[in-house]
Amino acid sequence: MARYTKESLENLRNRIDLADVLSQHIQLKNAGGALKALCPFHDEKSPSFMLQKGDTHYHCFGCGAHGDAIAFLMQHLRMSFYDAVAYLADRFQVRLEEIEGADNEKKISRGRLKQALECATTFYQFFLLHTKEGEEALSYLYSRGLTLDFITAFRIGLSPAHEGLFRKLAKQDGFSDEILTASGLTVERSGRSKEFFLERIMFPILDPMGSVIGFSARKFKEATYGGKYINTQETELFKKSKVLFGLHYSRKRIAKERQAIIVEGQLDALRLIYNGFDFTVAGQGTAFGESHVRELIQLGVTRVFLLLDGDEAGRQATVKIGHLFQKEGVEVLVVTLPQGKDPDLLLLEQGPPAIVHHLSHAEEYLAFLFHYFSKGKGVDLSSPAAKNQLLQELSSRIRDWDNPVMVHERMKKLASLDNVPEELLGVGSRVTPFLPQKRSLSNDASAQGVDPDRILEGDLLRWLIVCGTANPRLFELCQHNLSPSAFRLKLAERLYQHIMQGYLEKKTFDFLEFANLVDEEELGSFLSEVLCKKVNREKAEALLIETIQRMKERNWMLEREEVRLRIHSGLADEKELLELVRRFDELKRTPPKTALSVK
Repeated sequence: MARYTKESLENLRNRIDLADVLSQHIQLKNAGGALKALCPFHDEKSPSFMLQKGDTHYHCFGCGAHGDAIAFLMQHLRMSFYDAVAYLADRFQVRLEEIEGADNEKKISRGRLKQALECATTFYQFFLLHTKEGEEALSYLYSRGLTLDFITAFRIGLSPAHEGLFRKLAKQDGFSDEILTASGLTVERSGRSKEFFLERIMFPILDPMGSVIGFSARKFKEATYGGKYINTQETELFKKSKVLFGLHYSRKRIAKERQAIIVEGQLDALRLIYNGFDFTVAGQGTAFGESHVRELIQLGVTRVFLLLDGDEAGRQATVKIGHLFQKEGVEVLVVTLPQGKDPDLLLLEQGPPAIVHHLSHAEEYLAFLFHYFSKGKGVDLSSPAAKNQLLQELSSRIRDWDNPVMVHERMKKLASLDNVPEELLGVGSRVTPFLPQKRSLSNDASAQGVDPDRILEGDLLRWLIVCGTANPRLFELCQHNLSPSAFRLKLAERLYQHIMQGYLEKKTFDFLEFANLVDEEELGSFLSEVLCKKVNREKAEALLIETIQRMKERNWMLEREEVRLRIHSGLADEKELLELVRRFDELKRTPPKTALSVK
């Protein structure tokens, strides 16, 4: 994963204009030598969010929010750490130089891959708009109701029918076959490099910062080889199972309103976004999966509208996607379109009011599920056996959801829909007559992929990063109670050492210094977890003390257990055994306490 030279990071640090970054998302007003705004992190009527002109950090005197440009992008737009760094580098036109690996293996930089894809995007759109071959494709797009403004807004293009034209141009611009293949634009066939996309309408796929990372290519002639849509193959930049099409255009509104529209096709998504529904995303040529759900949850989404095609395939997809969101406690509303309709066609025929109407009449996922499995499957609800089978099917699905409140409320709703007593479905009890109770997350943490140490230690770091500057006592409490060795997660230990060292040296906290601490993917994921959870700043000190105490108790219990196991192992000699017994008794007598009085 990428590591950047100190020189390029320092260059970025010097180029970042915090006021410029903030002004894209909040309204800043002059206040003498400072800028002020309503804080985006808490509700207020009088501005308490301040930025001194020329400073690199903001501060809210209402809730204590404090941070730099990276912290703002991570907390307000819920960007990952490395997405925020890349966004700033792109915005302020700073090239981040990557450090070569220890094995000196030459690796094509992500920036160079993006340059090749940007070159292709420009070429494809020019070829669509200004060549004889492009006229037929343009005619097809116009017949689908797409305007020239729409085409240029989303940079739609056309790949030539004959192989070699783009590759020749790309080589003239300095892009080797190695770069073109690594970016997914060409592929090795029969010992030579050939263009991957031929005679297809090209839809650029963007990352959250707006850089092209791949293409979705649609054929407009039946004779064209392959499926209706093909996507860029997996590359360093493009992982289709993790990419949400349209997210770049919709990210800001999704993060603000905490809701999203899910559609099936790329054209559906673009048409909706263009018509003002800019909180829409689509899967990327593959089944909408758990990674897509996690991406939206990371943005803070609590409600989704499923606006899929009005056919059986669309209804089946609605069942599966709705289950994934409900499993995570996200509210799901289903828009049922008429048979044979899709969002693109509906907008074309009836305009935005039709979408507004359908969204306002969306039904709860469970109601959709009940009607789908009863009427859609032809279940005779007058038959006790058929009714029992339906209840088993639906209650089984509900019991698979992780959120206990969601399960409880939906089981009550199911009883109401099917007109049966709540007790029959086990509402209010721990056991259901249809299924054995699902094991709780806490009882099966490892099986569910939950790392309690990661959660606990991430909580402690969150208090220091988010609230420490406004409340230095948080650092003092940690300094007097926790050494770096108290951390079990090596990544958390390294971040803690870095944060505390900055505090001791009275340095302004700078997220860019994290960029080369550890592996990109590991750091980015962990920092996103740490920063994207909401905090109660008023209770910061009390909750930090609680977290410190829990860490101390955890380590105390682990040490006791290690000593106990060594005593009973039979491997200790008499001298060591006496020392172990003494240590075990000492631990029992002295449970840990958090020191609250610090000098």
